[in-house]
Amino acid sequence: MSAEHLEQRSRVRVALVSITAGVVVLGLKYLSYVLSGSVALKSDAIESVVNVVAAVFALGAVVFAGKPADKEHPYGHGKIEHFSAAFEGGLISLAAAFILFEATEGLIHGVVLKDLGRGLAVNLLAGAINGLLGWFLLTQGRKTRSRALEADGHHILSDFWTTVGIVTGLLAVKFTGIKWLDPVMAMIVGLLLARTGFRLVKESSQALLDMEDPEVLAKVLAAMNRVRTWDIIAVHEMRTFRSGRYTHVDVHMVVPEYYPVRQAHDLCESFGKRTLEEADIEGEVHTHVDPCGRLYCERCPAETCAIRRSPQTEAVAFALEEATAAGPA
Repeated sequence: MSAEHLEQRSRVRVALVSITAGVVVLGLKYLSYVLSGSVALKSDAIESVVNVVAAVFALGAVVFAGKPADKEHPYGHGKIEHFSAAFEGGLISLAAAFILFEATEGLIHGVVLKDLGRGLAVNLLAGAINGLLGWFLLTQGRKTRSRALEADGHHILSDFWTTVGIVTGLLAVKFTGIKWLDPVMAMIVGLLLARTGFRLVKESSQALLDMEDPEVLAKVLAAMNRVRTWDIIAVHEMRTFRSGRYTHVDVHMVVPEYYPVRQAHDLCESFGKRTLEEADIEGEVHTHVDPCGRLYCERCPAETCAIRRSPQTEAVAFALEEATAAGPA
């Protein structure tokens, strides 16, 4: 069984764990609302409904993203993970609107609190499970390079901190008797969720539009500088985009113009593969080979070059500004 197949099975197992834990947490949070009658705890339970639906969608995205590239999808199916993250962000935003409505109703008409102590205890247990689940999903999402699992982890961790805030606020209600603090806490939850939903939708939309990621560019360029050989003289017009966990790099590589076509091709292919391995990135490098045109003699260390116009005067590392700019005409 290949390493890629094992990694895909790991992603599916993680998604199944997320669904199972999400259902358990939802049940506990709903119980805490029934016991307490708290609007804030009801808002926490509503968010858990979103968690379960999002986890199911993330599982579908992980399975679909694991399909290999085909004739209809030559760059693979990885972008479905960005759709999953955007869908989750939309669900979070919808839940935030509903929670804000419920909180406003509670402020206007008041709330009737019941057994707040037991409700808080059950909610704390649910929050602890969520904290562990969020950390697990975030860690595994990064390890398996799954954007859907990583987005789910960020969301559930935000849910954990929301629970901490709700419990803190409701403890204040319990000890002060100021009941309007309950819907106020629910309103704060709604606003925090709206912020999380907006961020997820924004990041996913940027990925779907192939927006350049400066962190990926910097990571690829740093790896290039570590593995380069003297005959990769310069790089330019470098572009990257992500399709799920896959990163696609397009780059022009400048090589000595007297190299035969086969030698130049093999050099650039090897350099691209070593770059991805060094950067620990799953993906591919598409290379356009450019002859030096005797425009880089000052930085070229070729000792046996018979066509150079001037001696080497400096050693230049690949820099981001030059690597992403157009090459010399």
